[in-house]
Amino acid sequence: MQAVKRQYGIIATDPAIDRAIHVALQVASTDLTVLINGESGVGKENFPKIIHDHSAIRKHGQYVAINCGAIPEGTVDSELFGHEKGAFTGAVEARKGYFEQADGGTIFLDEVGELPASTQARLLRVLETGEFMRVGSSKVQKTDVRVVAATNVNIPEAIAQGKFREDLYYRLNTVPIVIPPLRDRKEDILLLFAKFAADISEKYRMPPLELTPDAEVAMTNYYWPGNVRQLKNVTEQIAIVEQERLIDVEILKRYIDVQSIQSSLPVVASRNAASSSDTSWEREIIFKYLSEMHKDITELKRQMARLSAGEKPEAPEVIPIKSYTNYFPDQDIAVIPSESEAVSEKRIPHVSGLKGDTIVNAEIVPDSYSLSDNEKEMIQKALSKNNGRRKDAAKDLGISERTLYRKIKLYQLDVKL
Repeated sequence: MQAVKRQYGIIATDPAIDRAIHVALQVASTDLTVLINGESGVGKENFPKIIHDHSAIRKHGQYVAINCGAIPEGTVDSELFGHEKGAFTGAVEARKGYFEQADGGTIFLDEVGELPASTQARLLRVLETGEFMRVGSSKVQKTDVRVVAATNVNIPEAIAQGKFREDLYYRLNTVPIVIPPLRDRKEDILLLFAKFAADISEKYRMPPLELTPDAEVAMTNYYWPGNVRQLKNVTEQIAIVEQERLIDVEILKRYIDVQSIQSSLPVVASRNAASSSDTSWEREIIFKYLSEMHKDITELKRQMARLSAGEKPEAPEVIPIKSYTNYFPDQDIAVIPSESEAVSEKRIPHVSGLKGDTIVNAEIVPDSYSLSDNEKEMIQKALSKNNGRRKDAAKDLGISERTLYRKIKLYQLDVKL
């Protein structure tokens, strides 16, 4: 495994990457079609090479890589399957397509989700029978080629929208390989930065870059929408532009949007928590509420301590509580709001084990009050306070402007966007 990583320049300690490499090595000895899924910039192009180079026979044949998204729609059939002389204006001679050139070897179709419908039909025929026809020809030709495809498109969604053939998807997806985004491989971020910094230092004979502890935290928690490609570009920009070799957060802010840095607080797990990438954005709001929850519980403990000492309580015995079980269904979490937040009134039925000024084993009664209602109310108040300025409102809420924009649309708030 480590030898393969060194050979292809893969810097990773994440188990998901090791799993992807393992699958690529296992499938290399077969002729099964492989579909590589992953966001743009994660390094999908390494895996078709691993598959080709470790095959028994095809490694001696041609390896052809095509970016389907970069070929104009009008010429994509000609590029992939070739054309005859006079097939169209400018076809002054017959030309082999990539499937002919790769006969006996491997063809890598990057961004396969961008192929037009007519080309998808031609590709399906090649996968099923190995047959194709050049543009402008009626002669059926055969090719023996291993197809590895990659996409950053949500193919099931594209199928639902009628943009991608379902039968082609199942043909391509015989063996799936999933490459995780860089933000899910936090332990690899600093390793990659160090590698890119060392490479550019050696290339241009300049002192290497170093990060301050705060900059390391910021870089590790940044969202990295462009993944490894973006990290490499940022590292190269800093190395060339900045005179300072010790990079702090202030310098880093010139190259990445600090507003997009994710919270580094721990995530509260849940059986029913959403698995989509959208969950990471929800955490920013949730942690805001958890902070308020901690303050309110501390206040409740203080008041219970006053009661145990025989002092007059500062608040009514009926304490309104609101439930956050919509977001944490596995845990009996109830939050004691401030007095101004009149929600629903329920008594806490049992508090046991009172020792001094400490509450032990308090039984919490969940309520049905929705977290989304609180989100909406907080967002409305922040926007009202800042006269509709999203940037200032997001700062007050402790979330990114992008998250605030999405929440405004989600709750259909009457705000000029």
